[in-house]
Amino acid sequence: MDRVRIDALAAEAVPPQRLFIGGRWQDGAAAMPVTSPIDGRDLTTIADATEADVDRAVQTARAAFAGGRWSRAAPAERKRVMHRIADAIEARALELAVLGVRDNGTEIAMALKAEPGSAAGTFRYYAEAIDKVAGEIAPTAPGTLGLVHREPVGVVGVIVPWNFPLMIGAWKIAPALAAGNSVVLKPSEVASLTLLKLAEICAECGLPEGVLNVVTGQGAVAGQALGLHGGVDVLVFTGSGGVGRRLLEYLARSNLKRVYLELGGKSPNVVFADAPDLAQAAKVSAAGIFRNSGQVCVAGSRLLVERSVHEELTALMAEAAQGMRVGNPLDPETQAGAIASEAQLARVQGFVETAAQEGARLVTGGSRILTETGGSYFAPTVFDGVAPDHRLAREEVFGPVLAVTPFDTEEEAVALANGTDYGLAAAVWTGNLSRAHRMIGAIEAGVVHVNTYGGADSTVPLGGHKQSGNGHDKSLHALDKFVNLKTAWIQL
Repeated sequence: MDRVRIDALAAEAVPPQRLFIGGRWQDGAAAMPVTSPIDGRDLTTIADATEADVDRAVQTARAAFAGGRWSRAAPAERKRVMHRIADAIEARALELAVLGVRDNGTEIAMALKAEPGSAAGTFRYYAEAIDKVAGEIAPTAPGTLGLVHREPVGVVGVIVPWNFPLMIGAWKIAPALAAGNSVVLKPSEVASLTLLKLAEICAECGLPEGVLNVVTGQGAVAGQALGLHGGVDVLVFTGSGGVGRRLLEYLARSNLKRVYLELGGKSPNVVFADAPDLAQAAKVSAAGIFRNSGQVCVAGSRLLVERSVHEELTALMAEAAQGMRVGNPLDPETQAGAIASEAQLARVQGFVETAAQEGARLVTGGSRILTETGGSYFAPTVFDGVAPDHRLAREEVFGPVLAVTPFDTEEEAVALANGTDYGLAAAVWTGNLSRAHRMIGAIEAGVVHVNTYGGADSTVPLGGHKQSGNGHDKSLHALDKFVNLKTAWIQL
């Protein structure tokens, strides 16, 4: 990785950011500071959108959709533009990664792959899907022709979080555009910069004016306005359960728009005594909870361990946590970067304090570190003896805090794994093929890893069960959110 180039990009001033509506940069009524978690200093400002700004963006998106330059463009034309966008993201990958790291603190090695790397691949995947997903001819009786058309829904509202804004943004924007829709995007106020840059890239690559609009600002204002707007046909969201519930209320109060939610998790990582390689399980599991300082929706935050290997694996996890290199996320050698904001760091600290009060045993970590930098850093933390009713076993921390709980039987492991309101991801470590398949079937989660943790590409869906939400990103299934089915019933 080019450290000289990284340092040069990190030294560049970031100008004040504006709203992107109708293919033009527009001023908002006010501005919000962007504070870098690397050193606690203000990096730039973003526009603080009002309800009127959101309305203007939605109206612009609707006009672009009705105009048909994108919605009625030939699939081959949409495909060409989306490939150009993917090419441009790849060409500017390091620039985008460094900008994102300065904004949210993800370590550069992960950011480069997970943000521009994933986003480019996502745009390319859906570019290729455009002319390969078609309608249907129904198996009707002779003399009748039944056709099922797939039509774009119209205006799609997109609200994304701060942990991987470019990656998650692409997961939602690319299939929405591939289907022919217009988009109004509201990034998190904590991390908006790479998505504003994406809007610039899309315009340069030939996406028609008004097809992608970006309104930055507070969730309680801009996000609410987007959720309540009657001109939005579909709303997709990744974030907290509390916000997800409010968005469902907004659909009832507005136009009954379809709302798809990905609401995080409290994912169980189940290790049996017959795991093929306990040291490897510890190494991969440590990355699964501590990379990006635990700010990953699928993070393996609950380690459920068969009792006969409980002490050994807990010791290995503590060793891995202590050996984790935490620091400046722009250093390619850093393994875990900063917590994205002071507010999030305070939340993490609150969970740690509660865990100790409830009787869990702190094995390692548990405190803020590197305070001399001015940034927001927290030590990788391991708690043992976490009971199923402890807060640390039930609620999403979204930080580098691991809860370890022993079990004795496979049935107990299943009960513990399913003992939360969430159901996003899980993992099972075992050398027994039959047990692996039994656990896949028994665990209530949208993704179940076996003898690994994390890792998947655009070919498979990511989505949750229970209170982890109802929407799926990635794969061809994601396109279903952004189309309306229309039946044509023809008497011949």
